[in-house]
Amino acid sequence: MKTVVITGCSRGIGLEFVRQLLARGDRVFAGARRPEACPDLMQLAQAHGDRLTVLPLDVTSLAHRMNLASTVGDRPVDLLINNAGVYGPVPDRLGDTDENAWLETFRVNVIAPRQVVEALLPQLRRAASPCIALLSSKMGSMGDNGSGGAYIYRSSKAALNAVGVSLARDLRSEGILTLILHPGWVLTDMGGPNAEITVTESVSSMLKTLDGASSGDNGRFIDVDGSTIPW
Repeated sequence: MKTVVITGCSRGIGLEFVRQLLARGDRVFAGARRPEACPDLMQLAQAHGDRLTVLPLDVTSLAHRMNLASTVGDRPVDLLINNAGVYGPVPDRLGDTDENAWLETFRVNVIAPRQVVEALLPQLRRAASPCIALLSSKMGSMGDNGSGGAYIYRSSKAALNAVGVSLARDLRSEGILTLILHPGWVLTDMGGPNAEITVTESVSSMLKTLDGASSGDNGRFIDVDGSTIPW
């Protein structure tokens, strides 16, 4: 049984990570900004007893991150899934820059994931084979950008990728892996109705990647099918 911490669990990919990890017997700490407004998450908590701890977690809040670390306590954390993220304003047109929205998107998508890692480093260091998963997007790939636009979201995910590579380099000597994952184009509120795969398929594929990860995957930008995405 692994101990897993997941951010952004109110719905979609984060909630499905909770479901699948509980189904295979893991111990899960699930953060959501307003857990009381997440009936599916709370039903899972009622059904799984002390294997699921749900707590309020706005990843940009220092108080919430400190509470997360305190709640986890001295338990080793085998897997940290930094899933929480926002898309930013739509449309995001050239000539109409929303500076405040851009900065807020960076706070959530780039700065907070690093801060969550920092908050849980003592627990990660206690695990036998710890792993950090950063939920990025192929839209953060400059090599894959053929359509332009989406300046705010694209740049935030490219910056998150840079954070992930630095984490991989900095924590390599401690045996902590960092993987940067593209979940695919997923049928969620963010992905929209035209997306290609379900959350169940996406999360199953990402867990397969995480379960099979080795030192050679450290710092890789990995597609949902396991292939490497160009930066």
